[in-house]
Formats: sequence, C-alpha cells, structure tokens
Amino acid sequence: MHLEIKKTKLKDVLIIKPPTIFKDFRGKYIETYNNKIYQKNSINIKFIQDDVSVSKKNVLRGIHGDNKTWKLVSCLYGSFYLVVLNYDRKSKSFGNYISIVLSDKNNLQVLIPPKHGNGHFVLSKQVIFHYKQNTLYEKKSQFTVKWNDPRFKIRWPTKNPILSKRDNLEQ
Repeated sequence: MHLEIKKTKLKDVLIIKPPTIFKDFRGKYIETYNNKIYQKNSINIKFIQDDVSVSKKNVLRGIHGDNKTWKLVSCLYGSFYLVVLNYDRKSKSFGNYISIVLSDKNNLQVLIPPKHGNGHFVLSKQVIFHYKQNTLYEKKSQFTVKWNDPRFKIRWPTKNPILSKRDNLEQ
C-alpha cells in the first residue's frame, strides 16, 4: 500500500492520508497506522507512546513541543484547527508555521518533527485529538509558546479561546 503524502513549507512536516479507509452503510473503518506501510513510504520512526485528548468547543491547546520528539497527529472525532510552528532557533525557517484543519471527515494526519511545536483550536462541539510519539512524555523537556506570541503572528480562528494556565502564561 502507498500513503498519500504531501510536503509542506516546513521541512519534514508532512500531511498524510492513511491508506485504508473503508466506508459503508454501517460507518467507516480506518487503519490509522501500520508500521510496515509507513516504513515502505520512508517514514522510519519507531512510535512508542499514544496519547488522546478530549476537548470542548473553543479550547486552544498548545503550542508545545520539545527537541527530540516526532509526533503523528490526527483527529478521531470532530474537527480542529492545527498549527505547527518551527521552533528550531538554528533553522532558517524559525518562526514559520503551517495551519490545517483536521477532522473525522478528512482523516488527515500531520507528521511533526522535533523542534516544532503544535497547538490546536477546537472547531466542533467536541474533539478527540490523537497523537503517536517516538519518545515518552517528559514535562521538563517541553517548551511552550504562547498561542498569540506577537513574534510569530499566527492566525487563529478566534480572539478569545479557552486556555489552560500553562497556555495562558507569558513565556
């Protein structure tokens, strides 16, 4: 099987459509990850942890990341506006970002490399956000970028999101 992979303006940030999506009168079946297929498509990352967050409409989570973790992000239910920010200070594209809507309708995934932060804003009544990562979560190694940091001029579809204490702090 072959993955549909689209490169973005950020090096190593990929938009992926899973190879197996089967729909019929009962609903749909999606194979969200198959190591063999991803390796055949030159995505040779050994994922070791899966995480899920459930959020309500208007919640904004992130922008978080670290210097060593690859993430494969998808939307299991609902829809959200995803931002991926290059936070590698040694990169020529430091501060550049991409944004995309992920939903249970488009079934897209985004591969996010180390030194990139990601955040998402919930568009639907509820969202189930899923991600795989190649390292175990370590809070102390994380960086946080405030969602509206003026250095990056990120366009969000809101001016007044629901934020955690961590995401509302000046960094």
